[in-house]
Amino acid sequence: LAAGWYISFSGIVTFKAWNRDDVVRLVPADRILAESDSPYLAPVPDRGKRNEPAWVTKTVEKLAAVRGTGRTEMGELSVRNARSFFGLQA
Repeated sequence: LAAGWYISFSGIVTFKAWNRDDVVRLVPADRILAESDSPYLAPVPDRGKRNEPAWVTKTVEKLAAVRGTGRTEMGELSVRNARSFFGLQA
């Protein structure tokens, strides 16, 4: 993180076996990303199915809950960070 890396989280954060919420809280707000990892690793409750990009919202919801923020705010934060990472205009 000190090197300015971005950290991305996939549907794995919604799995019962996930036990690293501390890592989610550790990542600075301007370095956190949410990803679908489609077609793999569908988030709960769709685990085991072919993952769809639209299901990234479930990952965003989990990240928001862990970080104590709203779903919309977390989604906007991830989009803003993705634009910064890829050098895209808003």
